[in-house]
Amino acid sequence: MLKKVKEKQNIRLNADEIPHVRIEDANFPAPFRSGLEYSSPARGTWNIVHTGMLIPEAHEIFVCAAGCLRGVVLTAAEMGTTDRFSTVAVRENNLLDGDMEDLVIEGVTDIINKLPKRPPAVLVYTSCVHHFTGVDLDMIYATLRSRFPDIDFTDCYMNPIMRKSGLTPDQLMRSRLYMLLHEREIDPNAVAIIGNDLPTDADSDLMRVLKGAGLRVHEITSCKTYEEYQQMAESRAYISYNPDAAPGGNMLSDRLGGIHYALKFSFDYDEIDSTFAGLAEVLGIDPRSREEISALREECERELEETKRLIGDTPVSIDYTYCPRPLGLAKLLLDHGINVTRVYVDGIPGGDRAAFDSLQKEHPDLMIYPTVHPGMRFARTANAEAGGGDVKVLAIGQKAAAFEETDNFVNIVEGGGMTGYEAITRTCRLMREAFLEKKEMRELVQVKGLGCEVCVR
Repeated sequence: MLKKVKEKQNIRLNADEIPHVRIEDANFPAPFRSGLEYSSPARGTWNIVHTGMLIPEAHEIFVCAAGCLRGVVLTAAEMGTTDRFSTVAVRENNLLDGDMEDLVIEGVTDIINKLPKRPPAVLVYTSCVHHFTGVDLDMIYATLRSRFPDIDFTDCYMNPIMRKSGLTPDQLMRSRLYMLLHEREIDPNAVAIIGNDLPTDADSDLMRVLKGAGLRVHEITSCKTYEEYQQMAESRAYISYNPDAAPGGNMLSDRLGGIHYALKFSFDYDEIDSTFAGLAEVLGIDPRSREEISALREECERELEETKRLIGDTPVSIDYTYCPRPLGLAKLLLDHGINVTRVYVDGIPGGDRAAFDSLQKEHPDLMIYPTVHPGMRFARTANAEAGGGDVKVLAIGQKAAAFEETDNFVNIVEGGGMTGYEAITRTCRLMREAFLEKKEMRELVQVKGLGCEVCVR
């Protein structure tokens, strides 16, 4: 039946209509149904262009349709690395003529031959269209390696169909960061921290433990040249603390022979002690003493008490972009009397299962909000109206800040290089700073890849 087309309507939702669920009623690991998705204006998390640029002197080549290229081209331009970035556009005739393999091979060859300087490594990003059409990627890379034996090639993917099964694009991209390492003689005094976009904080528990044991630490974020990057292969152990880096760590261990240890990112005292004790055992170094652990816990308690004293009952919102364990952070803060009211997360990370179970019983009224549900496009207006503009909300993470429409927020993504007890103490200090000093939220959150200047060498 035909319906009269009306003028554009101003659709709005009030705060109660914004999609959410009490944690007591939430399902693990998927509290919300998957469907049409919305993208929030917060852009601080890294994408595959940013991450690939961590390999010094490498050149990225994206092969996909022109419409899909728009976003990655803008990313390279925004971060000032267009000299290390090229594209090959897939057109309709390539699909009809069946010359997709030739397009990739000849397109990449033409780009390399025209570059002012031969790169030591090339990252070739194919897309979903290559999988739909059954392109022979093995043949493509074999041909390229034969043509350019002086260049290291690795396969990368810009493929949205990979998001719901197998390794996610983020996990796969982090693994590809280390596929170009060549086998070297192992140095018993060298270890590598892998899988992070941002440098590990020099004051973090992990760095203190490794440096205190006299070990030389490699990390891709500190490599200035391709040769420095290759030195990572001499490490006797590969340490990851971002959960999405674990698959890449296992691949690296299988290929080069070093030990991979997945350090758990946690806000639970006992789990922190357990994961660092495991690291000490793997590395054959002295574990932390009881006195040191006691002092670290006391420092955390002081920081938490001071934070509670300053912010009082101010509502606190957390989102998953801040760290890998947002529910673990929520539990820690709630257990210390801090008024966490909302957590923005689309799925519950596996490492947060214990915190999820505990929160369901001990803090059942904690609200869980999605970030990609279409209804969330009304959240900013609804939350602002519900608070009347007078209620201060302290947000931990960019998405929480955007949805809450607050300038009082902690502007960090992906854990910010924190580990162990330092993740607790630093989070508390950042919360107090955010409470006292406003930021220009709308300006800050729209900048892609927070901290990506580490890639510009």
